Amino acid sequence: MPVIQITISQGRSVEQKRELVKVLTKETARIMKTQEEKGRILIYEVSKENWGNAGMLGLDMK
Repeated sequence: MPVIQITISQGRSVEQKRELVKVLTKETARIMKTQEEKGRILIYEVSKENWGNAGMLGLDMK
């Protein structure tokens, strides 16, 4: 059973996440030659104050 874990910054709409899960499920099942019902997708949302890039917090990036 494929399990996909995605970490994203907060702020995406439910509709965006719904579409992402739908597309990833379909394409993963196709590529892995398995049933869509067997796949799992976990979305982890991280606030911008809890990640950094290039020495700056996401909160401070523009």
